[in-house]
Amino acid sequence: MKKTVITVVGKDSVGIIAKVCTYLAENNVNILDISQTIIQGFFNMMMIVDANNASKEFRNLSSELEELGNKIGVDIKCQHEDIFDKMHRI
Repeated sequence: MKKTVITVVGKDSVGIIAKVCTYLAENNVNILDISQTIIQGFFNMMMIVDANNASKEFRNLSSELEELGNKIGVDIKCQHEDIFDKMHRI
């Protein structure tokens, strides 16, 4: 399974989760785990997704999610799980 970590950070507004999840569903990406918080008006979400059956290559998903984030005023980043793990290992 190709797991991907998606982070979404920015000022809170209506529809962030809906827009990100709609994009993922339209591209056949399955959400395995999701956590989100809002702290003093700032939105933070982390998702673990399965991109095995994605209709697009990882680089396209990543760049399109980044573009979506720009449109809705948040920063969206995608990383392969193994790279995320190595970057955050102590």
